[in-house]
Amino acid sequence: MAWFKRKDKGIHTSTEEKKDTPKGLWYKSPTGKIIDTKELEQNFYVSPEDGYHVRIGSNEYFQILFDDNKFKELDPSLTSKDPLKFEDTKKYPDRLKAAQTKTKLNDAVRTAVGKSKGQDLVIACMDFSFIGGSMGSVVGEKIARAADYAIKKKTPLMIISKSGGARMMEAALSLMQLAKTSVKLAQMADAGIPYISLCTDPTTGGTTASFAMLGDINIAEPGALIGFAGPRIVRDTTGKELPEGFQTSEFLLEHGFLDFITHRKDLKNRVNLYIDLIKNQPVRA
Repeated sequence: MAWFKRKDKGIHTSTEEKKDTPKGLWYKSPTGKIIDTKELEQNFYVSPEDGYHVRIGSNEYFQILFDDNKFKELDPSLTSKDPLKFEDTKKYPDRLKAAQTKTKLNDAVRTAVGKSKGQDLVIACMDFSFIGGSMGSVVGEKIARAADYAIKKKTPLMIISKSGGARMMEAALSLMQLAKTSVKLAQMADAGIPYISLCTDPTTGGTTASFAMLGDINIAEPGALIGFAGPRIVRDTTGKELPEGFQTSEFLLEHGFLDFITHRKDLKNRVNLYIDLIKNQPVRA
């Protein structure tokens, strides 16, 4: 005897009454692990089963690092122009507008100042969702202004890198940001202001050369891809097979390019511990 038996025949449900499972309730990591998105958020956007650090943006990093998620954003309205009249499959202004509409961001970096464990910290955080986190003139200018603010206020600066490299639509103007940002970071060093660089997945191309590897301390998240050229380009150029784990944060730590790797849940404490030690001040609890 069947447990369930349909009594009425010919039942139909209209399209309007059909219910779909809402999107975004679950996250599947690259290793195949499934996790509830709410649990993922509570675990600092790290898969609890395999430790995979999900790619996040400035909103999430500010929430993790600033006390009570309170901060003042610096230069929020700065946007790119199109001096080169660049056009590929789209005109550059159209591509910018589409990215701004999709991400609700003005460009690929946000800068802000707020309290972190009770003391001021300036953070420049890149957003990969905005044209691949590419570094154009706005990215360089906002980081330079953040460095100026840090020098003026004698406040430590932290840059969180997440980028595919220079923005091709701005050509030489994008490449010029290397000089601008590295000069500002040198001025910070002369002023004795700490600069912490956090490399996240991915940190590649001109970003790596411009500021990501110039920190007083260079740190990274587990499993992040970090390098100038990508593995495929390096392989094709050298004609050699690359070591296992090449250009991961663990590989770079082993070869002396990083000072340490930190789990995202420990990031706030470890960054502020370093600031306390380098400033020779009492360690904050």
